[in-house]
Amino acid sequence: MANVGYIRVSSVQQNTERQLDGIKLDKVFTEKASGKNTEREQLNAMLAYVREGDVIHCHELSRLGRNVKDLLTIIDTVKEKGASIEFHKERLTAGANENAVSRMMLGVLASVAQMEREMMLERQAEGYQAAKAAGRIAKRGNSKSVDRVGIVSALAAGGSIRTIAKDFDVSTQTVQRIKKEQEQE
Repeated sequence: MANVGYIRVSSVQQNTERQLDGIKLDKVFTEKASGKNTEREQLNAMLAYVREGDVIHCHELSRLGRNVKDLLTIIDTVKEKGASIEFHKERLTAGANENAVSRMMLGVLASVAQMEREMMLERQAEGYQAAKAAGRIAKRGNSKSVDRVGIVSALAAGGSIRTIAKDFDVSTQTVQRIKKEQEQE
């Protein structure tokens, strides 16, 4: 049985030191990547590494992910391997050692984590629109102003890069750059 740590922050500027501080771990997987999906190198390496009886330690549920479906899929994968996940902030266990109450609480908290991300994107869009209406949108050099929040919202709604570029009168490279920046948050 191994004690495995999973530590995630959303951006390279953030510090990982406070997560799982003081917990004795045999192996630690750390990454600086968005939790919006499961396309994360260290998450997948950790899932490949864990074995029956292992316990994954995670500071809090939102560090594992911010999407209900993805979180529950990750937990089910861990459970199928006979391993468990301890969420320290919430004091919950998932996976092989979970019970009905902890499973229900995980579903509720996963929904809250997803809602937090969606609300952050909404606030970002509202702030941008207010700044735009007030004429406070900064321009880069001699270039025109880019509706970054509108582009982020269009990407979140599933729009194609080419269509979004056309709709916002920007290059496809601009949309791709903004998409990449969002994936790193």
